[in-house]
Amino acid sequence: MKTRTLAIASVLLLAACGQPNDTKAQDGVFADNRIVPGDSMSMKASFAPVVRTAAPAVVNVSARGVQRVQDPFWSMFGQGTREQQVGSVGSGVIVRDTGVVVTNYHVINGMQQIKVVLNDRREFEARVVLADERSDIAVLQLEGVNERLPTLNIDDREEQQIGDLVLAIGNPFGVGQTVTNGIISALNRTDTGISDSGSFIQTDAAINPGNSGGALVDMDGDLIGINTAIFSRSGSSSGVGFAVPAAAVRRVVDSAVGGATAVVRPWLGVKGEAVSADVARSLGLDRPQGLVVTEVYAGGPGARAGVQTGDVITAVDGAEINDQGGLNYRVGTREPNETVRVSVLRDGRAETLNARVQPLPGDADVDKATVVQNGVFSGAQIIALNPALADRLGADPFTDGIVVGAVDRRGFASRFLARGDLIVAVDGRNVTSTAQLANVPRGSEVTIQRRGQQATLLVR
Repeated sequence: MKTRTLAIASVLLLAACGQPNDTKAQDGVFADNRIVPGDSMSMKASFAPVVRTAAPAVVNVSARGVQRVQDPFWSMFGQGTREQQVGSVGSGVIVRDTGVVVTNYHVINGMQQIKVVLNDRREFEARVVLADERSDIAVLQLEGVNERLPTLNIDDREEQQIGDLVLAIGNPFGVGQTVTNGIISALNRTDTGISDSGSFIQTDAAINPGNSGGALVDMDGDLIGINTAIFSRSGSSSGVGFAVPAAAVRRVVDSAVGGATAVVRPWLGVKGEAVSADVARSLGLDRPQGLVVTEVYAGGPGARAGVQTGDVITAVDGAEINDQGGLNYRVGTREPNETVRVSVLRDGRAETLNARVQPLPGDADVDKATVVQNGVFSGAQIIALNPALADRLGADPFTDGIVVGAVDRRGFASRFLARGDLIVAVDGRNVTSTAQLANVPRGSEVTIQRRGQQATLLVR
């Protein structure tokens, strides 16, 4: 466990309010080595040493691109779209002295030109090595680097605790590098709506527009997260910010440096629901905690390890599990073929199962889609879902059906289909292959799912 020195006056309130028995303060030092300032010299302590260590590795990322947008004016002349210059500004962190930079996916998504400005004002062009939408992490390589650059160490040991001091370093509002301080407000936040496979560090350190991709740093000057999102009604920081943990960042960086073009996330092949208060009472649990297994993928890692429907998964490798997002994150940050310890409750007894996690089965190549030529689905680009493809598209890997890619506006399908729709059934029969949609006549009933909502349409 690292030693951290608290350097602000407000923490004196901790001593005044009293502490639990297992962390009782003695002469200002807690049992876990955290220290409360006890004299005037301690009160003058500064974050400057940490900033001097970390700030040189935090960079500004600016990107430009061209996007096609709908234009109501030109649509009157038969030209519904036009090209528009777009830009994006964010932050990044140098994690390899050869010029490997981590930033947010949403900072560079859809951009063609990327420029990185270092803390000392040097500028470099950059190219995208790997962009991972699921984690909102992208890895860049600076061009023309001929010397070793300052870096931040990625600390993925997950030793942080709620209340630990942190710094957020970035480039908000384009005014130049700034540093804000705060504490870790929560760990393992999965119910944020940001990602179904993310587990975020929550902090009250001010994170504003332009901080995206910047560093969340601990008091040792190590990178513990990449700032990625805020909850705000105004667009500015309101004290609720989220960072992608270092374990997820390292997974993407290692994939990129290793030459991969995509992050291969293993899975357990288990689907479940969070334990509610009612379920906890029925199981005799002292609190709602864990994930009740509702489905186990046949032949998947969980099934081979002995996970059963009705089991309550409480932890993976000792880390508490409370929902599907937490399970996805814990397993997804492991290497394929790595063995994890899955703690379960079964019939009131605690058991530990060893599961070798594996990549999701199936082909995730979206370029292997079929374009329908005839019938009501003409003009639609379609591909049959499998667990790997569903995961890449952000869908449920247990879902069957046909997913819609691009839709030609000149085809009949454009009247009722949109990109991302899931075609579930035709005339009441489940759809499992693209061949079933080759020549469907008008007058058929089509069941589709769109953004979590399902509807059956009579297509004429």
